[in-house]
Amino acid sequence: MLTTLQQVGAAAAGLGGGILSGFFGVGGNVILVPLLALTLGLTQQQAQGLTLAALLPPLGLPAVWQYQRAGVPLLWRVVGVAILGFLPGIPLGSALANVLPAQVLRLLFAALLVFNAVRTWRTRPSVSERPSLTSAPPGYVPTTLIAGFSAGLASGLLGIGGAIVLIPLLTRRLGLSQKQAQLTSLAMLLPPIALPGVWVYAKAQGGLPWGALLPVAGGFVIGAFVGARLSRVVSAARLTRGFAVLLGVSALALVGTALFGK
Repeated sequence: MLTTLQQVGAAAAGLGGGILSGFFGVGGNVILVPLLALTLGLTQQQAQGLTLAALLPPLGLPAVWQYQRAGVPLLWRVVGVAILGFLPGIPLGSALANVLPAQVLRLLFAALLVFNAVRTWRTRPSVSERPSLTSAPPGYVPTTLIAGFSAGLASGLLGIGGAIVLIPLLTRRLGLSQKQAQLTSLAMLLPPIALPGVWVYAKAQGGLPWGALLPVAGGFVIGAFVGARLSRVVSAARLTRGFAVLLGVSALALVGTALFGK
């Protein structure tokens, strides 16, 4: 049974994660995992499993709606193929996460975040400001499958945002605009695609703190709606730079928790 303070902390973590997820199309898990570990006293694996469980409902629906209202096209074929790649990746990543040391996982993923941050920051304005596609590009299936699998593997491995891997691949390899790639990553979360990973975590950890799910989910819904509305008034170039900064800050947070946290 959670105390009132723990429920408030879980709701605040969900709110912060939702705002980042709606604004950048990514990042909710980056905030949720360390905050849940801190406020609820969870181990790294428990926090990751709970974060994946909290995102099983279609919490990103308000953000998807906001992007659609802003006129950003949603390529459902790309979403579907990415999900097909994601599904086998997340249980594999989750199984590895429950075997490898948490500190090693955090440091490895921090290095990946830094690499993506530098690459995203150096993206030319013409790329970040490119118009959205109205249909899936030719030959999109193999690239999208690989992108989805990579996102699923990363999501299961650390429970912190497979979209960090997915968005750069969609923008650079498929030619999607920044906002269109963010919308795609959010739309992927509408079905419960993280369920295989949650099952692996729950089995390995002997259950998860299910009582925190409702406050986390409630906070996330509100935050995602607010974040998506904010993204409508920010240029694609600034959004891209902000995404790069988020990756860098996330890397620092992971290094800090690996060295000084649980």
